[in-house]
Amino acid sequence: MGSLATLNNDGSPYVIPVHFLYYNEAIYIHGLPKGQKVDNIGADSRVSMTVYEMESLLLDPNEEPCETNTKYESVIVSGKATLVDDQDHKKQVLAGIVKKYTPHLTQKEIPDNMVKSTAVIKIEMQNVTGKYYE
Repeated sequence: MGSLATLNNDGSPYVIPVHFLYYNEAIYIHGLPKGQKVDNIGADSRVSMTVYEMESLLLDPNEEPCETNTKYESVIVSGKATLVDDQDHKKQVLAGIVKKYTPHLTQKEIPDNMVKSTAVIKIEMQNVTGKYYE
């Protein structure tokens, strides 16, 4: 999962956890077709997203708390978000999300009414940075 940041009308950030798919050089997320995330993107398409994986704690042999560290990898993306309207494109993205998170369900068809009632958001990446510690 990742954390998506959109901008509220007052300019403050709104951050929520999201499932995501990297597909065709863009990031896709999905969710309800109404709500603060969709409203914010409709008003201001600028978004930021971070994904990270904590592999392990690197404990100090002398058990000094300030010498403890974390082995991790992270990516931060900023870009522009738009709603995907094309139903075939949405279905491809949703199938990709199913394959990523629940691969044992990939043989099941996603019903057209579910595709239609799900918001699929495309994030065109403008800036990507990464960081890690080993």
